[in-house]
Amino acid sequence: MKRVLFVCTGNTCRSSMAEGLFNYIVENDKDGTKDFKAFSAGLSAFENDCANPKAQKVLKEQYNVDISSHKARRITKSDVESAYIILTMTEEHKNAVLRMFPGAADKTYTIKEYAYEDDVSSNSMNHQRRYGHNMNIGDPYGFPEEVYKECAKEIKDALDRIIMKLK
Repeated sequence: MKRVLFVCTGNTCRSSMAEGLFNYIVENDKDGTKDFKAFSAGLSAFENDCANPKAQKVLKEQYNVDISSHKARRITKSDVESAYIILTMTEEHKNAVLRMFPGAADKTYTIKEYAYEDDVSSNSMNHQRRYGHNMNIGDPYGFPEEVYKECAKEIKDALDRIIMKLK
């Protein structure tokens, strides 16, 4: 089983949504991704916090994905070592992971960096100008449900590309 690790700050919004969406997609995919499984962690997570209620609601209503049983946890050395690939929500998260686990440099990317790397010229500023967005997934925490919907869509769009690459 190839493990995909999603990382954000608290592991209650972005990375938990990415984990839920990724696992739902691969579980329902008929060709080529059955050997992948996602898990998630946070850099500053409060252990065992539930997924944010807005994140739960948006995934259930928009994508029929249930993350109600998710429990937040902090990233560990074991997580990093067992991961086939590590996908962070922002450059800041990526840099933090690499400071903590420098040996993971060859398998750590932002989610958008990995999803769109074939489209990006040499730097993310060109990508931002070309595609009208940056390489980070913004934190919806504390914002209205609409922001969670936009965040989930950004994650889903990136995951669709990533899953095609993993096949």
